[in-house]
Amino acid sequence: MSAVHLVRRFFGTLWPAGPRPAKDRWARSLLLDGEQRLWGRMSRPDRRHAVAVAHRAAHRLGERATRPVLAAALLHDVGKIDARLGAYGRVVATVSRMAAGRDTAYAWSETRGFTRRVGLYLRHAELGADMLALAGSDPFTVTWAREHHLPEEEWTVDVEVGRALKSADGD
Repeated sequence: MSAVHLVRRFFGTLWPAGPRPAKDRWARSLLLDGEQRLWGRMSRPDRRHAVAVAHRAAHRLGERATRPVLAAALLHDVGKIDARLGAYGRVVATVSRMAAGRDTAYAWSETRGFTRRVGLYLRHAELGADMLALAGSDPFTVTWAREHHLPEEEWTVDVEVGRALKSADGD
C-alpha cells in the first residue's frame, strides 16, 4: 500500500459524508440482498470511497465490469466494519502493523478493547471475505476481498481484473 494512498484515505475519512443518494442507489443496485445489508453497515466515508473505486473500475474494465466485479470493488473493505475505528484509530492500526509485524497485529484480534479493534481492522481482508461468503456473494467478490492486499503473484483472480481493481482503489 502506497503512502499516497494512505494519506488520501486518511483525509477522505475525515469527511463524514457518504456517497450522494444517486451514487448510493447505483451501488445498491449492484449488490445482492445480503451484500446490501453489509453495505449499510459500512461507514459513510468507506461507502463514498467504495463508490469511487467501483466507478473507476467500471471505466477501466468496460464490459468486463460484471456485477460480481463491481460488488468486489464496492465491498473489498467490508471487513473493517467490526473494528469500528475512525480515522485516527486507523492510523494507529496501520502504524502498529508496520511496527509490530503482521503476526503480532493479527494476534491482537483475540484480545480485548482497543487492541482487539486494531487487530480486527488489520484482519479486514479475511474477515470481509468470510462476511461476503456468508452473505451469499459470488466467489469472485469473496476472493477479491480476501486477496486485495496480497502481492499480485499470490492472486487467484484474473490478473487483468485484479490490476484494474487495485488501480481503481489507488493502491
